[in-house]
Amino acid sequence: MTHPLQFIGMISHRASSEIHPPSGPILDPGYVARFAQAHEQAGFDRILVAWHSTSPDALLVAGHAAANTTRIGFMVAHRPGFIAPTLAARQFATFDHLSQGRAAIHIITGGNPAEQKQDGDFLDHAQRYARSDEYVGLLRRVWTSEQPFDHEGVYYRFERAFSEIKPLQKPHIPVFFGGSSDVAIETAGRHADTYAFWGETLDQARDTIFRVRASAAKAGRDPASIRFSLSVRPVLAGTEDAAWARAGRILERIRELRGNRFGKGSPKPESIGSARLLEAAAAGPVRDKRLWTEVAAAVGAGANTTALVGTPEQVAESLADYAALGVSTFLIRGFDPLEDALDYGRTLLPATRRAVAALDRVADRTKEPEHA
Repeated sequence: MTHPLQFIGMISHRASSEIHPPSGPILDPGYVARFAQAHEQAGFDRILVAWHSTSPDALLVAGHAAANTTRIGFMVAHRPGFIAPTLAARQFATFDHLSQGRAAIHIITGGNPAEQKQDGDFLDHAQRYARSDEYVGLLRRVWTSEQPFDHEGVYYRFERAFSEIKPLQKPHIPVFFGGSSDVAIETAGRHADTYAFWGETLDQARDTIFRVRASAAKAGRDPASIRFSLSVRPVLAGTEDAAWARAGRILERIRELRGNRFGKGSPKPESIGSARLLEAAAAGPVRDKRLWTEVAAAVGAGANTTALVGTPEQVAESLADYAALGVSTFLIRGFDPLEDALDYGRTLLPATRRAVAALDRVADRTKEPEHA
């Protein structure tokens, strides 16, 4: 692998998942702290803090989590268009200093017009990505410019834009970028340090990686410089049969909770990422060795909802198959979120590190020159 292996978890502002209805206050600071600490204890490299148009502010939640941890990094979801990029650049640079260099930004442009309109955004899909393109370019420029600059674009106009505070990380805060449409891939090729996508089949993942690398090359970047992050939901147990039995219980619980909404259409009608997961699900409940698609089909694939089911060693082997394609970052979260994070730290993370290291050793041997 060109890039070192990384693991990203995910925290939320209160306890909930597809099988656990939200409970307690909308923002539970104690839970946020415990959840972040559990990931740090488990050995994760980063944690994602997600964005939704009705949820508590992601950057402030990340700030609270950072104040209650010491090592773990953050991947803070951010949707362009609702604050000026100059202000966002200062906010994230400030967070980078307060967290001692643990910030990363995850650009999510949005695939649900109804949700976008809740924040007053009425642009169409193509316009949103054009805005993101301009926005991320401005973030980078504010983070790195040593002098004030003027800018007049399609969506933003500034005179003497400048930030006194620069990110602690150099040259700037890492940029994650998501989106599977053609315009999203084109934008990612220009801006992504890490391209993040959901748990597709191996063939789909191979296609996605090829498209992003081709986009980067078209933009004049080194395609090998881009990292790839795959998001998947591991379902683990001590035996394969026990893991599939657990998967069955998860699906039945979702059926119980969703009632007549079970199996309904995607809540993100413009999300090509969702469409790709549903495409994988339409071809069967299990793809490749153990990619389980039934939860994605049950809930409309509005988020990372495909799973890998098996023992830690079996799931690690499947993750290594993705690593062989060029994935170096795995965003993993469970259906029992806090408990699964701790279990992943005990079992799956070390097993995956071993599996990927073995893969690297094989790759290194194939590169060794033959001696006469």
